[in-house]
Amino acid sequence: MNLAYRDVRHNLFRFVLTCLGLSLLMAVVLAMIGIYNGLVADALNIVKAPQADLWIVESGTQGPFAEASKIPDGTRDAVVRLHGVAEAGSISYQTVEAPFRGETLRLYVIGYEPGHPGGPEAISAGRGISQSHFEIVADAKSGLSVGDVIRLGRDPFTVVGLVEDTMNSAGDPAAFITLRDAQVLQTQLAPSAQRVQEARGAGLLESQDSVAAVIARLAPNADPHAVAQTVRQWKHLGALTQADQESILLMSVVDRAKRQIGLFLGILLSVSAVVIALIIYTMTMEKLKQIATLKLIGAPDRTIVGLIVQQSIALGAVGWSFGLILILLVKDYFPRRVVLEPINAAALAGIILLVCIVASGLGVRAALKVDPATAIGG
Repeated sequence: MNLAYRDVRHNLFRFVLTCLGLSLLMAVVLAMIGIYNGLVADALNIVKAPQADLWIVESGTQGPFAEASKIPDGTRDAVVRLHGVAEAGSISYQTVEAPFRGETLRLYVIGYEPGHPGGPEAISAGRGISQSHFEIVADAKSGLSVGDVIRLGRDPFTVVGLVEDTMNSAGDPAAFITLRDAQVLQTQLAPSAQRVQEARGAGLLESQDSVAAVIARLAPNADPHAVAQTVRQWKHLGALTQADQESILLMSVVDRAKRQIGLFLGILLSVSAVVIALIIYTMTMEKLKQIATLKLIGAPDRTIVGLIVQQSIALGAVGWSFGLILILLVKDYFPRRVVLEPINAAALAGIILLVCIVASGLGVRAALKVDPATAIGG
């Protein structure tokens, strides 16, 4: 006879209600794990998207993601002639807020040279940029559709294609335009400000002939570190390998956010352990008279321990299952990307199993201390 099963059947509604509350807590834990993974994935995705082997940036800077970098537009022609470089492309990055259908849309605009590295690799809908001006390929999370027209700066851009899961570390969806359009957008002034500059004879505040970085793809047998060292011999340029750029993103750009989410996740797991322990302890205390009766009729301690531990594990398993189903149903509606891997769910299941076994210790201790004589008390 499985006493744990019979006890759950006897108090089925309360058990299901308790599991539902615990499942909401498990859903929050899984959501935090997914947000943590999504933060790292977004940060790495934007630097992996160009499929570059080498990043040429302004000397003394950490690249276009960690800090500002400006180098001459003609740097690409010099880089592509280096031994070991197969192809290269200039690229720029900027964050833009644009009005769209009565709302303000925040985009991470990437300017690239069509026909060179740096553009979208996989178009999920529509096509890539084929004209030199006023076409845009945006991430689907932006809410834009193929054929929409959005104004960036003073100029209207037509959405000709969509990509998937291309966002920066802040969660802003990416949008690709030509490098020339991006340079104009970056240096363009409001009409009134432009008139003031023209009256002063200053023109534009800064030259359009600059880019954030040049990305290079190397020949199969080329050594990235050797090519990077060659670039560094030009005193005004710095060079970072792909591994260096990814390390900077994780250790500098998103480090604080990662640690904050990790700390919050640890607090949630601790709260889950305390909640499970209190629930099991309360359920055990409510059954002390029944446990005393079992002892009075000669039930061994292992039967009583099994009753409590099995209920604890069942509570954790049902809560974890409902929580996983819930987060899988709603994760696409989160403002930020939520990335849940099977190993994350399995790891949480192992943690919850361990927590349930340890948390049942309070209930087991109370059950084993009960006096069988209380079964015939008032």
